[in-house]
Amino acid sequence: MNPKQIIAQKVASHIEPYAVINLGIGIPTLVPNYLEEGDYYFHTENGLLGVAELDEANVDPQLVNAGKLPVGEDIGASYFHSADSFAMIRGGHIDVAILGALQVDSKGHIANWAIPGKDIVGVGGAMDLLEGAKQVIVTMLHTSKEGDQKLLDECTFPITSERVADLIITERATFKWQEDHYELIEVSEGYTLQHIEQSTSLQYTISPLIKE
Repeated sequence: MNPKQIIAQKVASHIEPYAVINLGIGIPTLVPNYLEEGDYYFHTENGLLGVAELDEANVDPQLVNAGKLPVGEDIGASYFHSADSFAMIRGGHIDVAILGALQVDSKGHIANWAIPGKDIVGVGGAMDLLEGAKQVIVTMLHTSKEGDQKLLDECTFPITSERVADLIITERATFKWQEDHYELIEVSEGYTLQHIEQSTSLQYTISPLIKE
């Protein structure tokens, strides 16, 4: 599998059945491919609960997610106004928000909506999801294409929210927030603790369950 698929598979192992899940753009959209059989309810902030895998033979051009990508509808799906959808988010009715990020820092802050010096599209629903979702899982490649670190001691890009990300999952490692810091709870096959240390400025402890 490629790195993005590896991340999506790892995320799926942390999702409980019957969860109401909001998927961000990019890597998060791959997660449903790796969920075991069971009932999961996918939400999109433009007004649909019950997003399903797209049936390529029956594409409805008016049925899209918040990223403007065509989606399918599950049996029992419901539609509602965008304002009601954000009321669901702000009211704490989303169990899991799976988001992409540009940077995450030692305080658990996420930067995922603006790069200084580049055009800004807008924060979208990320700010609301970070504040309202019961659990926040960040999916990201461990470093940039240029090899720059993305897990930093302090974000250099504008942060999206003061809310802490509960899990950070990259193709190399998984970090879990523990009261006031991140703990490294998994190192992916093909990587070592030294690899993680060399590519990570974010402050973390190492789970006693991890062996080199």
